[in-house]
Order: sequence, then structure tokens, then C-alpha cells
Amino acid sequence: MLGGIHLYQVVVVAISSVMLFQGIKEFVSRETGQTVLKLLVRLAVWGGMALIAIYPNFTLFMARVIGIEGNINAVILTGFLFVFLIIFKLLSAIEKIEQNISEITRKQSIHDAHEQIEKLQKEIKEKRAKE
Repeated sequence: MLGGIHLYQVVVVAISSVMLFQGIKEFVSRETGQTVLKLLVRLAVWGGMALIAIYPNFTLFMARVIGIEGNINAVILTGFLFVFLIIFKLLSAIEKIEQNISEITRKQSIHDAHEQIEKLQKEIKEKRAKE
């Protein structure tokens, strides 16, 4: 502990900052699949994580407002951090897979259409040759 700062606070703020930067960068560069809703969710989740890490007593205030007593901030925050990190990474991977599947499907459809056109053109030529 340095001057009242715990290691988990530094780690959570660092990870939150990276995730927020990455989300804003993806939204600004208009990467596929990035929407305002996804950006807002990312800002709320990772911003909330950073807020709680910087001001851990905020959870005590929220616990009193909600009616829950007790403070195990570090454990709960770490658990949420890992869960959200995994969820974001999985969603990102799923989106990339969906994009790849769509691209492969389009290419295959175009290829199949070209084959069908060539087959029909060949049949037309054969019929004309017979006439």
C-alpha cells in the first residue's frame, strides 16, 4: 500500500483505462459492429469499475442506499472485473467470427452464382448449336 492506494486499485484503473480507450478508439474509427449503445455500455461498465476503484467508499454509500451492509469491495470488484473482461473479449471474438462467416458466405454465394451462370450460358450455346 502506497499512500492509501492498494494494488488492486492501480490494476483496475489501468485495465479500465485500456478498455475505455479501446472502445472509444473503435467507435471513433467506425469499426464494424460498434454502436453508440455498445460505447455507452462500455463507458458505464469500465467507468464504473474505475470509479469504484478510485473511490471504494462509493460502494458503501450505494450499499446503504440499496440497503445492503458490509464491504468486500476488492473481492467483488475483482470478480466483476474478470467477468466483464471475459464477456467483452468473448463478444469481440463472436463479432469477428460472425463477420468472417458473413464474408465467406457472400464469397461462396457469388462463386455459386457464377458457376450457375456459366452452366446456363453453356446450355444456351448447346441449344443454339443444335438449332
